[in-house]
This record gives sequence, C-alpha cells and structure tokens, in this order.
Amino acid sequence: MIDETTQEPTLATDKVVMRTEPIQRRSAERIEALLDAAAELIDEGGIDGVTTSAVAKKSKSSVGVVYRYFPNIQTLLRALAVRNMERYVERVQENVASSPPGPWSSFDRTLDIFIEMNRDEPGFRALRFGDVIDQRFLNPELSNNSILAREFTRQIGDTYDFEPGEDVVFHVEVAIEMASGLLGRAFQLDKSGDERFIEATRRLCTDYLTTNIPLPAEQPHPRTR
Repeated sequence: MIDETTQEPTLATDKVVMRTEPIQRRSAERIEALLDAAAELIDEGGIDGVTTSAVAKKSKSSVGVVYRYFPNIQTLLRALAVRNMERYVERVQENVASSPPGPWSSFDRTLDIFIEMNRDEPGFRALRFGDVIDQRFLNPELSNNSILAREFTRQIGDTYDFEPGEDVVFHVEVAIEMASGLLGRAFQLDKSGDERFIEATRRLCTDYLTTNIPLPAEQPHPRTR
C-alpha cells in the first residue's frame, strides 16, 4: 500500500486483513498468543504444519477464536510476517546508532540482527518476512526487500546527513538481495547458520556498498531532526 499523504510505502499491521480489529487489550493479547502459537508450530513442523486447528490447540483457544481474527491461514501467516518485519526494523533502529564508527558498520549490524533472529526468534528462520511464500507477501506494490531497502536508505541518509536518491535505494536493495539469498542458504541446513556463508555475506555486501555508494570515511554524525 502507498500512504496517500506521504507517497511512501506503508507496512502496518492494520493493513493485514482481519475479521475483527483488536481494540481492547485482551483482544490484542489473544492475537499475540495466536501468532506465538503459529511461530512455535513453524519451528516444530515447518509452515505446512500451521493449520487452524493446530493453532487453536497450541494457543489453548477454540477454532472459532482463530477464525474470529484470521479468516484463513494465509492471513495469519501474513500477520506473523509483518510482526517479524516490525520486530526486525525496531531492533535495527535501536542498535544502528551504537554501531562502531566507520562506513557501512551500521549495515553490518543489520546483518547481525537478521542472523540473531534466525537463531532466536521462533518461526523466523522458515518464514522470515514471508518471502518464502510470496516475494510481495507484505505489500502488493513492493517486494519485501524493497520495503527493507527504503527503510535502510532512510537510516543511511540520517546517519551520514544527506538525502539519498533512488540510485542509493537501488544499490541498497541489491545488497539486501545478496544477503537474503546467502543467509537463506546459511540457515537452510544449519540452525545456527553456516559461518562460511555468513562471512561471505558480510564481505560481498560491504564490498558492493563501498564500491557503489560513496560515504564519508570519518565517523558518521546522526542528523538532527
């Protein structure tokens, strides 16, 4: 979706189609319990193991409760993918500011967080941001990696105090595509991640970004807004 007031792509859980919008705290907690149950089921048996009855049983809810919020499993998985994206971006925003000085150390930190979530976040290794199901799982107008590229490009502009253009967005997206493929392979057969692919990801992405996006060599100074 595109926000008509800002013309920016949006990624908000209110864009996920649900039968009932949770307004009260109890409803919100129930939604979280259903998503937690789905994530655990993915860890136990993969995405195909997520069924309405299995989610109901795992969350100690009724099938009717699941259907109340999610009309089908696809909608539930989309909501979980959105939550994965939101948690990832939130952790990136919290950690990038404390990255070591030096060009692209902040991007290296985004890789660290992605790796950590593959290891520690239930269901993340298999579902990630839904790209294993559909490359436009989160937003029909943009690929999942395009959404990330725009978010990271904004952070780069803030960190190095400049207005990045579409060329920067493109090069960041290329780096994300490389990282997505290589890290997917790193965790495909090894739940802890194959360090050879992880290190290759860091090297290739840093080399590509350094070559194609000139940045100041000195320590970055966050922009004051």
